[in-house]
Amino acid sequence: MKKLVIAYSGGLDTSYCAVSLSKTYEVHAVSVNTGGFTQGEIDHIESNAYKMGVTTYKNIDAVATFYQKVVKYLIYGNVLKNNTYPLSVSAERIIQAIEIVEYAKSIGAEYIAHGSTGAGNDQVRFDMIFQTLAPEIEIITPIRDQKLTRQEEIDYLKSNGIDMSWEKAQYSINKGLWGTSVGGSETLESEKPLPSEAYPSQLEKEGEEKVTLTFKNGEFVALNGEENTPEVNIELLNNIASTYAIGRDIHVGDTIVGIKGRVGFEAAAALITVKAHHLLEKHTLTKWQLQHKEYLSSFYGMHLHEGQYLDPVMRNIEAFLQSSQEQVSGDVTVTLKPYHFSLDGIVSEHDLMNAKFGSYGEVNKGWTADEAKGFIKIIGNQNKIYQQVNNS
Repeated sequence: MKKLVIAYSGGLDTSYCAVSLSKTYEVHAVSVNTGGFTQGEIDHIESNAYKMGVTTYKNIDAVATFYQKVVKYLIYGNVLKNNTYPLSVSAERIIQAIEIVEYAKSIGAEYIAHGSTGAGNDQVRFDMIFQTLAPEIEIITPIRDQKLTRQEEIDYLKSNGIDMSWEKAQYSINKGLWGTSVGGSETLESEKPLPSEAYPSQLEKEGEEKVTLTFKNGEFVALNGEENTPEVNIELLNNIASTYAIGRDIHVGDTIVGIKGRVGFEAAAALITVKAHHLLEKHTLTKWQLQHKEYLSSFYGMHLHEGQYLDPVMRNIEAFLQSSQEQVSGDVTVTLKPYHFSLDGIVSEHDLMNAKFGSYGEVNKGWTADEAKGFIKIIGNQNKIYQQVNNS
């Protein structure tokens, strides 16, 4: 039997794929942990995978890889899709696809399978990564190709002795390092919000709590003075902030396949980190650095969302973003409150709000009144000439 690697989540779709493909192939199931899995959950997924008839199961810990290859640049770029969404799921899928295809090559698999349907973004992300990194490996997608309904999949599994509880949860939850997506009946329409109970984290604390995020060259290196790796700091911050039910929102955007999509999400640490980092940048970068970063970061987020991670332009933008972080170091104080947070201020040796050059709206120390008048006269020349030529 020929080797096949399947991207296995343990849900209905990938379980159907595992059972059906095991009849023809030597199936090797792989899950990629990009955050959010406990060891107990990983053990449960492994146990179920063997019930589906797979030959081997492997869980790849890619949390640090996910941070280093993607999340780091999302923070550098303050990336929020449509000024709202921190690209929680789409960013994960890229790394998951890369890890899966590399594993398939390492064991000499001739086939690779995933459980995506033909109506979503993930099929594009997985297929593009697989095709680019391993064009010699054939991609198999039973759910997409057979246009199976949920009930057809359940009936098939039951007929093969897999009689598990496949009741569809009222809300689908996808948890990772950079946030948790939440889908439900409300997100399939345009007018309804998700109810509070749909979100995985509920309000546990009242009042206020201050936290301090320390950045060094743009990286989140310490929380409340305790140094750790950035990915650990993100997890620790999320544990604190989620007790205030911070980071809830609904994102509306354009899917890769051309239709509008709506999804709820909870991303306390991601939103706080991005906003805190952006505040520090506003103090430490020049206006031209901030301007050019903004549109390049937007392009980076869009290309990542659309599965274009392997295009060399992404490495070019990453090089720019990395370079821009040379002076982005300091502490940012944030106040956590029920359902929201506020940015208090920053302390940085690179703070360009240096009082020795003057205080905005108060006093100038670096130029005279006559110099200010001359500057204003020259900078206004273009507008004066245009008005005189065209309104005479």
